[in-house]
Amino acid sequence: MRYETVELEIDVSELRVGMHVVRLDRPWEDTDFLIQGFVVQRQEDIDALQSQCRRVVIEGKVKNTEPDISQRKSRTSAKSRFSMFHGPTSEQEISNRPQEPIAETGNSRSRQRITYINKVSVDREIRKASGHYAEAKSFADSIMSGLRVGRTLDLNKAREVVDNCVDSILRNEDALLLLTKLKNKDKYTAEHSLNVSILSAAFGKKLGLLEEEIRSLGLAGLLHDIGKAKVPVDLLQKPGPLTPEEHGIMQNHANWGRDMLMALPRVVHAAVDVAYNHHERLDGRGYPRGLVDSQIPYFAKIVAIVDTYDAITSNRAYDRARSSREALEIIHRFRGIQFDPELAREFVLLIGIYPPGAIVEMKSGEVAIVIGSNPKNRRKPKVVLVRDENKQRPAKYRLLDLQTEPLNSVGEPFQIIKEVPDGTYGIVLQRFIDNGLTLELNDASV
Repeated sequence: MRYETVELEIDVSELRVGMHVVRLDRPWEDTDFLIQGFVVQRQEDIDALQSQCRRVVIEGKVKNTEPDISQRKSRTSAKSRFSMFHGPTSEQEISNRPQEPIAETGNSRSRQRITYINKVSVDREIRKASGHYAEAKSFADSIMSGLRVGRTLDLNKAREVVDNCVDSILRNEDALLLLTKLKNKDKYTAEHSLNVSILSAAFGKKLGLLEEEIRSLGLAGLLHDIGKAKVPVDLLQKPGPLTPEEHGIMQNHANWGRDMLMALPRVVHAAVDVAYNHHERLDGRGYPRGLVDSQIPYFAKIVAIVDTYDAITSNRAYDRARSSREALEIIHRFRGIQFDPELAREFVLLIGIYPPGAIVEMKSGEVAIVIGSNPKNRRKPKVVLVRDENKQRPAKYRLLDLQTEPLNSVGEPFQIIKEVPDGTYGIVLQRFIDNGLTLELNDASV
């Protein structure tokens, strides 16, 4: 029996679990769905599509039993046509699909993922994570300043601060992911290296890497830009576009990073690979060597995505910070060209629609800070409610898991309508972090 792949436009009322949605009737950026081309996995996906779209296009395989497919389409309903599609048809069937193996490096054997379970809640982890973050941030700042005056990299200390961060990530990654939302333009280089370390380790956890691999990946992320210690400071901080000559100097940081790490008494091969190759692209248009796809080490592919995401969402000398959503849109657009397509997809799923640290406004007017994600429903994260429907400070902050559909003051489930910039309505993320961002706050002092 032969099958043919067809696309069918249907009304959202005809959607069913298991259907493969390939297009919407509006730009995907205007919806809660960060990736076009997804399988409907649960009723909540259907509800979201029905609330945001009128019609969608689905794709599947149909038995080729008639000579003219177009005639068949005209005689059957969307629902009956889909009954001929082959693919998962229930949430149970979808959840039971085996995990795809991941490659350890660009050319190495594949292996199965490890599934990690968070050991503590994010509100319990945030205080401990804040201490680790502050220590690691101070050390990251000292790396560049020390190397510029000829001091040797303290690799043992680097491992220590990374291991502390990874320990926190293994307990609950959302706490440190939240802290990466704190941005200081004047400390960009140090914060960027630390954020890349944290994001890479969290990404490694999601990818199911071994614990030691996650630690190696985190260390590689921390040291990925170490070669910039040899780039003149005025060039790093130049507010305008670089000349071709300046571009050449900047690109040399990949070679310098490799050389600096190779000169250490104990070579960290993963860090060398990442420092040297994190600007390579799948299409061969990267630098310094113009490698293509399988030639690029696996960890370098991971850090390439993370590096881009954090840079785009940070204020730099030559560019303003953009939203997480904009950054994810860019990464999604360049999948298969610049970035590994499977890794790009997984990273989008890691960050989600409303990442930890995002400030969000509800349909009923309340404002909250996202403190944790719900992997099974990215549209309904865990939040701390910090403003009431009138944008006033409440007497006590409330921790809400939107997945449980808690009710607002008028008896309706809370629903996020948009993310707003840090500082909106007097909400400054740093102040909340300094106060622990926990339910123990029984006043509105921040």
